Amino acid sequence: MFFGLVKGDAKSGQEAAAIRSVLVVEDEPLVAFDNEHVLEQAGYRVAATVEDYDHAVRVIDEDDVDLVIADITLHGDKTGIDVARFAHGKGLAVLFVTGACPIDAHEMAVGCLAKPYLPRDLLGSIAVIEAVMRGDEPGRVPQGLRLFA
Repeated sequence: MFFGLVKGDAKSGQEAAAIRSVLVVEDEPLVAFDNEHVLEQAGYRVAATVEDYDHAVRVIDEDDVDLVIADITLHGDKTGIDVARFAHGKGLAVLFVTGACPIDAHEMAVGCLAKPYLPRDLLGSIAVIEAVMRGDEPGRVPQGLRLFA
């Protein structure tokens, strides 16, 4: 079982970058449910699972979120790219999960995981993002993950 790092686990007493709370932004119900289940089983707190920009922004503003996992296509007029721009502006890490990574994704996200992906690839991608946030070498990059850091 995989668990996110907890602050204070870093070497030499430095505070480690920790991803404990995740916002899932996904408009496909089965994918959203699978992501939520995988993340909870791995020990993450899912702050919320939402399908549109307005709900995503509300969760980012009102909850303690460490990572936003966002699909590009969402319900409503705005997209996952809009969510990523908002989250990035708040200093949050963003991982796109999509069939087609946006051209300018590197400007607002840490990486892009290609759909379809396996649960282990989602969890492995989060581990890579945690390593990058700590300034460590990311180790094994899961198949389908395009890392921008």
